[in-house]
Amino acid sequence: MKNARTKILFGEDFSKLKDAKILLLGVGGVGGHCLDCLSRSGVVHITIVDFDTYDISNQNRQMWSELHEGEIKVQALKTHYPQVKSINAKIDEQWVLDFDFDEYDVVLDAIDDIKAKLAIAKKCHKKLISSFGSAKRVDPTKVCVDDVWKSHGDKFGSKIRYELKKGGFKKKYKVIFSTEEVKVKEKGSFNAVTGTFGLVMCAEAIKKIVSK
Repeated sequence: MKNARTKILFGEDFSKLKDAKILLLGVGGVGGHCLDCLSRSGVVHITIVDFDTYDISNQNRQMWSELHEGEIKVQALKTHYPQVKSINAKIDEQWVLDFDFDEYDVVLDAIDDIKAKLAIAKKCHKKLISSFGSAKRVDPTKVCVDDVWKSHGDKFGSKIRYELKKGGFKKKYKVIFSTEEVKVKEKGSFNAVTGTFGLVMCAEAIKKIVSK
């Protein structure tokens, strides 16, 4: 059994991982590592949503990208994780408003679109774990987890908090962020950091599942 050692660790709670339904929004540098971690940990029911294709510029940080250049991400990932359900769609504000999140136990937000992230938070904050900015940083030990209002050190996260507050949103949900000051203005990225974001997201999802 490929998940035998995970089962030893979680004991009776392992069945919760097999039964849980997870929605993973975005399978790039953060989401791809999260997907791999979830799958290796025994989570079976995973729906992935993304619209992008693999490009050579993804290869420093995205799982399997060197094998599928030019291919649609969600379709390519099914060759490695055949159990997943894939949706090839652009996750914008309207998509979030139209999508039914009810069947999922955990929603994982690994996208960059601010309006869509705000809509996701407002629609399903109780089961949401969201990733803030992972690019432009080099120190994975600065990656943190807290509720959205306690996050700090990230301009992207600051923008999210500002827009939520402006819209009258006062609920809490968990976010992953880095307190490290960005190193460059351009979109440079380092797999040790983006991958850490994804692994932390997986761990937080599993903690949420087994705590129920």
